[in-house]
Amino acid sequence: MSEVHVIDHPLIQHKLTHLRKEDTGAKEFRELTDEIATLMAYEVTRDLPLKEIDIKTPVTETTAKVISGKKLAVVPILRAGLGMVDGVVDLIPTAKVGHIGLYRDPDSLEPVEYYCKMPTDIEARELIVVDPMLATGGTAEAALEFVKKRGASKIRFMCLVAAPEGIERLQVAHPDIDIYTAAVDEKLNDHAYIEPGLGDAGDRLYGTK
Repeated sequence: MSEVHVIDHPLIQHKLTHLRKEDTGAKEFRELTDEIATLMAYEVTRDLPLKEIDIKTPVTETTAKVISGKKLAVVPILRAGLGMVDGVVDLIPTAKVGHIGLYRDPDSLEPVEYYCKMPTDIEARELIVVDPMLATGGTAEAALEFVKKRGASKIRFMCLVAAPEGIERLQVAHPDIDIYTAAVDEKLNDHAYIEPGLGDAGDRLYGTK
């Protein structure tokens, strides 16, 4: 079974509280999402392998550590996931960025992929799939299945807020993928919104309804 990592650093929790507030406008919401994504990326990449190389400082020669050739990619689930991309890429500027778009068929209620663009060497990269909310888990489950079908095997899922129902669904469907979140909230309400949650992340990011 995959692990759930709740990243409860005080700076993240402080910013998440302001993100949740109803009166936080789109500009501040985008800024906070970006900042939280950067802070979370430190923990998501904590176990990247290192290797030693010889370098010369202004004082002497020494041996120091660098990341050991790990190739990374960030894959947002459209559209709300776009709000987290810059925060991760600011920290890891060499990471490539893929995109995956899904909608739910009104008749079958099944997720349908309408867009997917991945790095050409996806099978050699470790993917961080990002979406602010993990609610029912349906969209995340489908997105992860789609990227696996394209050759990805080393994947992590990162969100800002998760519901227990979504976590359970994702762990059953993808027991090989760890989940990183800033908070596990109480439940889903009758409209499948996370409570207390933060509302519709896409609408709040882009000022839409």
